[in-house]
Amino acid sequence: MPWRMALFEALVVAHVATGAVGLTAFWGPIATKKGAAKHRKWGKAACYGFVGAGSLAIAMALLSLYGPEHRHPEITDRALFDGLFGWMMLYLGTLTIGFVDYGLAVVRHARDRRALRALRHQGVIAAVVISGAWCGLYGYTVGHPLMMLVAFIGIVAMLIQQRYIWRREDPPRGTHVGEHFRALIGMGISAYTAFLSVGLIRLLPEHVFNPAIWAGPSVIGVSLIIFFTLKGKRPARFRASSLRPHPQQVGDGLVERQ
Repeated sequence: MPWRMALFEALVVAHVATGAVGLTAFWGPIATKKGAAKHRKWGKAACYGFVGAGSLAIAMALLSLYGPEHRHPEITDRALFDGLFGWMMLYLGTLTIGFVDYGLAVVRHARDRRALRALRHQGVIAAVVISGAWCGLYGYTVGHPLMMLVAFIGIVAMLIQQRYIWRREDPPRGTHVGEHFRALIGMGISAYTAFLSVGLIRLLPEHVFNPAIWAGPSVIGVSLIIFFTLKGKRPARFRASSLRPHPQQVGDGLVERQ
């Protein structure tokens, strides 16, 4: 129907606009000093952009699944079309929102992990796991292992988050920082995967099954996670004091005044 096609095209425009904000701002928090004002400013821009893009991706996925139009003639298999531009897009949109929700909440509730056990956050995690499980199962039925791999990575990430949320003993101080940047780098991985495997295919349809396009964001994202994890575990370097020693001070001891 014409109105449905017009709605879909409007969603695409809005999705591209919000996604461009997220994809660009994503590198700001990585390049700036952690915890600084610029870091928080860029981080908020990336999160808001990706939440908008993820929500619109879900809407487009539902239209692709239940709309009669076949918008990608390069894919002649309707079942495969539903998998790539329907269920996988829906899953990646949900996964992106899930990473944003957890990445911000884990800092907001750093002193009380029990707040992360609320239905509001657990519902988002459950939605990611359910959509991911269905995406993986559907990928298996249509013989698309990359769909299965992407689904597996997201589900494992959610289970790791649950391990932090539900652990009995209090985690070491500062653990929430690692959870925060892992989640938001995961946000970037899912968004870039969606962009390259779904969005860019509109321009380069011959690369729809190129493993390098699918695996690229995960390789870069996991490398960043490993880098920041190792960097965070390095002991702080000793910095010599700029204060001059007291005239009476000699070596490690003090000379009594005569």
